[in-house]
Amino acid sequence: MPTRVLVAKPGLDGHDRGAKLVARGLRDAGFEVVFTGIRRRVDDIAATAVQEDVALVGLSILSGAHLALTRRTVEALRAAGGADIPVVVGGTIPAGDVPRLRAAGAAAVYPTGTPLDIIVADIRALTEGQDRRCASE
Repeated sequence: MPTRVLVAKPGLDGHDRGAKLVARGLRDAGFEVVFTGIRRRVDDIAATAVQEDVALVGLSILSGAHLALTRRTVEALRAAGGADIPVVVGGTIPAGDVPRLRAAGAAAVYPTGTPLDIIVADIRALTEGQDRRCASE
């Protein structure tokens, strides 16, 4: 049975090309991907993640609100009973925000331009319970 992951676009950002490319790459790598579509509320993302019993949540954020949206998603997952679900975030993310995103609970961070094979390898490691070190670090 393939590992199920959720790819979500929180907030008001309507640009989904990158999220769709990552979702397709994960699907092609053997994952089952649940894609929420654009402009999703954080609480809805968390509820869907728990309901769909996903192994990981991937956020795609281009709006500049990555710090607040990541923190709120991690908190919403905890409140919904999904505290054990890792969250990764990708998008337009300045290098200086990567440590802040990690401190907010992101298991991995993928700034624009991160190669898809790195993302797939990281997500495989995070969902297979391997030593939880990511290739992007």
